[in-house]
Amino acid sequence: MKKALASDEFQNTGLAQQYGGGHAGGWVGRLPASWVPYVQLARLSPPAALFLIYFPHFFGIVLAAVIQRSPVSQVLRACAVMFGGSFFFSNAAHGWNDLVDAPIDKSIARTSGRPIPRGAVTPRAAFLFTMSQGLGAAAFLLLMPSGSAIYAVPNIIGTTYYPWAKRHTNLAQFVLGFCLAWGIIMGSCSMGLQPFTGGPFGDHDEADGFEVQPSIACLFIASIFWTIIYDTIYAHQDLKDDLRVGLKSIAVLFRDHTKTLLWLVLSCMISLLYTVGNLERMGFQFFLIAGGGSALSLGAMISSVKLKDSASCWWWFRYGFWLAGGSIAAGLFSEYVLIAPTIAF
Repeated sequence: MKKALASDEFQNTGLAQQYGGGHAGGWVGRLPASWVPYVQLARLSPPAALFLIYFPHFFGIVLAAVIQRSPVSQVLRACAVMFGGSFFFSNAAHGWNDLVDAPIDKSIARTSGRPIPRGAVTPRAAFLFTMSQGLGAAAFLLLMPSGSAIYAVPNIIGTTYYPWAKRHTNLAQFVLGFCLAWGIIMGSCSMGLQPFTGGPFGDHDEADGFEVQPSIACLFIASIFWTIIYDTIYAHQDLKDDLRVGLKSIAVLFRDHTKTLLWLVLSCMISLLYTVGNLERMGFQFFLIAGGGSALSLGAMISSVKLKDSASCWWWFRYGFWLAGGSIAAGLFSEYVLIAPTIAF
């Protein structure tokens, strides 16, 4: 088993930049030294960690605004509440993940310099940090419409389980995708739109049964597929180490056939985005920006990434993620901008 790299040695390698929890450049270097390990634990630099959680919340907010013809003031308030909640939830989720994964992280080159394995943060301190951030996230639920808090329960359960999913199933990326895509549900709730009727959620008439808002369901599944694409490429960074220590993932399951799978997943994702547009009768710009932008950016990612090159996987994860997420966000927002003049303020 490989020994963990010493902290200074780790910081001098490119591994520290590959979402390894050791990034210390830029604005992080201006912080008090005692803060830096916690910023690294929360994965606040680079900010992809925060936005991979916030993007789906934003998707849900804007789609609900389009469906309900909601005023700008309501959209802005929901965006602020969801960003605050996403910030604390991201910190808590990453802290929890690192706490559970610490014994394994020590034996993987890319993660051996994370704050807990290298001794910069004790497990007890990491636990207290995680709980404090979780309470911060829960506080933002109080700012949401009445009855919304119950919708957070599946995500809390899924996020708590996720670190163990990598031990139990090769579909760990699906579990992560469910957790992240659930932000769409919470975003729509923040706008006062219940994505479900019947079942354990919300008001319902038992005779009506359980129903799901179709466009939200399609966007939710499309977001799961998006996560599967970028996180499977991300997982290829550690494929050799994961095989050695017995961790599971879609990358482990498909290995040299991963790209074939990802092309299929991308096709399903784009089809679902187009279905969202058709269901809500959106303009051509949504299809061009959200569908076309996602297809081009993720298609370039899949075709160009060198799965056996850790640096290539990191580069495409880091930049392809922003391009696809930005395309979906811009496509949805463009539709809202077009209908905004018809909304009573």
